Amino acid sequence: MLAADKLQLQSALKQQATALKEKEFQLHHSNLMTVGTQAAVLAGLDITMFIEFSPAPVSDWAEEHQQFARILRMVYYGIIVAAFCANMIVVSHTTALSVIGAGLALRGPDGSMLTATDGLYEERSSVFTTFGIGLACTVGSVLLSVWLMLPWESALICWLVALFTCRKIYLNYVRVVTRFDFDESQTVDFRDFLEMPALKFITPAQTAVQKVMGMGAVSPSTATSSWGFGRGMRKASSTSQVDDQHHLIAGQEFSDSEISLDQSSASGADMKRRKGRRPDNNDALMKIV
Repeated sequence: MLAADKLQLQSALKQQATALKEKEFQLHHSNLMTVGTQAAVLAGLDITMFIEFSPAPVSDWAEEHQQFARILRMVYYGIIVAAFCANMIVVSHTTALSVIGAGLALRGPDGSMLTATDGLYEERSSVFTTFGIGLACTVGSVLLSVWLMLPWESALICWLVALFTCRKIYLNYVRVVTRFDFDESQTVDFRDFLEMPALKFITPAQTAVQKVMGMGAVSPSTATSSWGFGRGMRKASSTSQVDDQHHLIAGQEFSDSEISLDQSSASGADMKRRKGRRPDNNDALMKIV
């Protein structure tokens, strides 16, 4: 009874721990999908800035500034392509994590929810870093594009606004990380519940079946008290012991008032047993008056 209660308690704890771990999995999955969506938007903006942007020809610049214009154009296109590639990496990374991670969590072997959740948590640092690079390159391309498109007076004002935006983004990031930072060693862990070993428990019904089929062990006290079938068939030790007990014959119980053993039939059964043959059901029924 205690073993059954322990098994039930372990199963309930493991089920509840899995449900709590699933909430954490959904949190990480939702965060990664949000970052992936924003990266897709930025990738569309980057490719538009790469294709639609038409800076003034280098010949329109003064002769002493033409070399500077060529370097500026080269840096601009390099940064905007880097921003597009970084955002596309984020989109592909988050998509793979969403599909493969969710499949492992729901269809994997025992303990897969723990593995999938920890995997998403470890992969998010790579996703966030790549997304930060793509965002920085996108804003950096704006800092360069104003000098390629506008006169220097307007370009200076727009450049200062874009520079202030870059600084504000960085300061907001630092402030948010500092405010919500915590020690990883103090996080709640359900590994001890999800990795509990399974308790092997044999029900009374299984024990009875094993005794009938001869697969279980038979105690010496019961081996001489009743009749049975299979390898675990009980044998009567003497006629005096049979007179005080119930007997199991052909799967039914008969009381002492309904059964009387003839001395000759008992002797015949003993001779058959000595020869190595067990009395069958017909021999046992012949003992009934």
